[in-house]
Amino acid sequence: MRSTDIRHELPPLLKLALPLILGELGWVAMSLVDTIMVGRLPHSAIAMSAGALAQVLFNTLVFGVGGILLGLDTLISQAFGAKQLQQANRWLLHGLVMAVLLSAVLMGLFAAGPALLMHMPVDRRVLAQAVPAMWGLNYGTLPLLLYFTLRRYLQAAHHGRPIAFALISANLVNVAGDWLLMFGHRWQIGAHALAIPAFGVTGSAWSTSFARLYLMAVLLFAVLWADSRNGYGLRTVSRRIELQHLRKLFFLGAPAGASLFIEIAIFALVTSLIATLGPLSLAGHEVALQCASTTFMVPLAISSATAVRVGHAIGRIRTGAATYAQAAAAGWSGIAAGAGFMLAASVMFLTIPAQVARIFTPDAGVIAAAVPLLAIAAGFQFFDGIQITASGALRGAGNTTASLYTQIVCYWLIGMPLGALLAFRAHLGAVGLWGGLLIALTAAALVLLVVWWRTTKSLARTISMELTSAL
Repeated sequence: MRSTDIRHELPPLLKLALPLILGELGWVAMSLVDTIMVGRLPHSAIAMSAGALAQVLFNTLVFGVGGILLGLDTLISQAFGAKQLQQANRWLLHGLVMAVLLSAVLMGLFAAGPALLMHMPVDRRVLAQAVPAMWGLNYGTLPLLLYFTLRRYLQAAHHGRPIAFALISANLVNVAGDWLLMFGHRWQIGAHALAIPAFGVTGSAWSTSFARLYLMAVLLFAVLWADSRNGYGLRTVSRRIELQHLRKLFFLGAPAGASLFIEIAIFALVTSLIATLGPLSLAGHEVALQCASTTFMVPLAISSATAVRVGHAIGRIRTGAATYAQAAAAGWSGIAAGAGFMLAASVMFLTIPAQVARIFTPDAGVIAAAVPLLAIAAGFQFFDGIQITASGALRGAGNTTASLYTQIVCYWLIGMPLGALLAFRAHLGAVGLWGGLLIALTAAALVLLVVWWRTTKSLARTISMELTSAL
């Protein structure tokens, strides 16, 4: 592989990644706007801490359990690729049923969650706002999982525009809901006064749930519209539910959900531990986490594009239309693009951390708590970009277990224990826990880089053996 191979691969990779980047940024924008608006509430450190606690616990469970629906990417895409439209429609139906079942489980867990929250060693003022906020988010569980399912169908059928429209317009719905429900308003209409009380953090949670209901409704309309325009046959699909279909979807999607859960759960645990350190520490953590989550969306999208480009190249090699060097270049191009963007993000976090934190809140105490965490985030941005794009390259080559095992070891066996020691034994607090994240992400990046390098070395030999056996 030559450097020119990577330069030739970058333009098609970025062309594929750009709409995915916009979609991921549109998704994270809702949480970003919520945090910024909550930061304008009175006693913003308390409010931001409550919102952070409710959001991270909700997201950990929903995206971990709901990750089972990622199995639909394979099942529906393969059915569309084989032009088996009724099979694709059947998988959509079973995906919707699975979404309902998973939602029932999750909503039951969230019903018990507030009672468990009250036993956490966290400031009672924070818990008083976090509990109703978690209830508010719970109302959006079913619409969110139905949205996940409908999105898988539209993606497989190459209908990306409705998804982009839904995400962009849902942000407008969310902003309007935040403004209406969080701060309180009063209008005089003739002789009558109309008043909406200020619901604060809980109002933000309700607004998020309503935006997710809107997302589901838009994608449902988009699926029905696509069916009427293209004749997919959704209206004639058999309504019979088969247990073997649900079982296949569960066992295919469970590893993807487990990997997602392991990655999100480490941040949930860090958030829960920081919550014991007081509202200012938790509010500063929330600001830094929102910043790191936003920049992470770009290499996450590049990772998806990298997986596609590597997979396509390997498929073309088997037909003689591509070379091993092109498959390797696709992976290294994705890794370089993700790491390059995150390097630029780290410069921003290092040079103007206070200005970045001030976007979220004018509270000087919260800004002071966020600045050292943004400095640590600057340290792991580069490595975070490497580890997620290397995971995409490996996924495209058919290796879906390396990332899972690497996350378990680097996050839970190395990073988390060291972070806890730094936080509570060395008395570094939130800075110590974020130091553990820095160690974990650096180790994961180095491991996955080595695994990808070894994969490129063995790829040519493996493909040669497959072609020889086929002959």
